[in-house]
Order: sequence, then C-alpha cells, then structure tokens
Amino acid sequence: MRSFVFRITSMASNAAHHATGWAAGLIAATLVAQASHTSLEHLGSILAFCAAVAGSTAPDWMEVAWWTRARRLWITHRTATHWGIGWLAALVLSYQALGHAHLWAPLLFGFACGGLMHLLADWPNPLGVPWIWGRHSLNLWKSGHCDLIVVILAWAAACWLVRPLWAATATRVVGWFAHVAR
Repeated sequence: MRSFVFRITSMASNAAHHATGWAAGLIAATLVAQASHTSLEHLGSILAFCAAVAGSTAPDWMEVAWWTRARRLWITHRTATHWGIGWLAALVLSYQALGHAHLWAPLLFGFACGGLMHLLADWPNPLGVPWIWGRHSLNLWKSGHCDLIVVILAWAAACWLVRPLWAATATRVVGWFAHVAR
C-alpha cells in the first residue's frame, strides 16, 4: 500500500499533463456545448474534448523537430510554445467563433484549453512560464513533485464548471421520471 501511495504522489510531469488534459477536455466540451447554437453541438463537444487532450501536451511536443532523425528541440524549452498570450488569444478568438458554427472553432478552442491547462500545470515549477514577457514562476515545487495537487485542482475546476450542465440534465431526468411515474 505504501508504494502505491508513493507512486500516486510522485507522478511524472508527463502523466500530470495527460491527467489535467482530460480535465481540460471536459471543460472545453462543456463550454462548447453551452456556447454552440447549432445542430452540431455534440460533434463540437467531442471535437473540443479530443483537441483539449491533445493540446494538454502540445507546448512540449511542438518544441520537438519531428522532421529530423535526432528529434531534438528546435526551440528552447518553455519559450514560444509556452507563451501565455498566444494560448489566451487562440482561446478567446475560437470562443467567439463558436457561435458562428465554424467547424474549426471547437477544435481550436479545445486545443487552446488544453494548452492553457499545460501552462497552468507548469506554472508552479521553478522554470516558470512566459505569460507575457519573460518567465514567471510560482516556485512552489520542482517538476514531477506534487503534481497530484495540480491534477486535483484541474479536476475540481472541471467539476465546478460542469456543475450547471449536470444540474440541468438531472432536473430533466427527475422531471421525466416524475412524468413516467404518474
């Protein structure tokens, strides 16, 4: 039991980005479902969810030169791909486009949600994140340590944001059961 607890609390940073990515996917899917006024809202939510999961690791894999055999970084870690303003701009612009039934909007929105979740997970590390200009760090712990806290916070935020959607669905289900029981 002790080794199990140790494995959970000493989660690798990559695993934390994946776990927070699923939370970002839930957040993105919920916001797309609430913002979309088209017949494709379910498709948009699915696309946003999948894109957020992919976007949650994007700031790291976008740094890798996939076109070379060495697969080394083509830019310095936590520079352009971790720039907060770029991810926020993509999030805001794609959110505004959600109401216009553009198929790319839920994809970009989900991807940006995942990317921002990645930045939020990296922020407590000493290396920090370049939100505006230069890196800023909360300097709470080293990468790979205490990632369970970040995962729990991400999932708590996801559950809190999804709460109104669950409440509305639960109300409809209870109403349906009351109607059927009569």
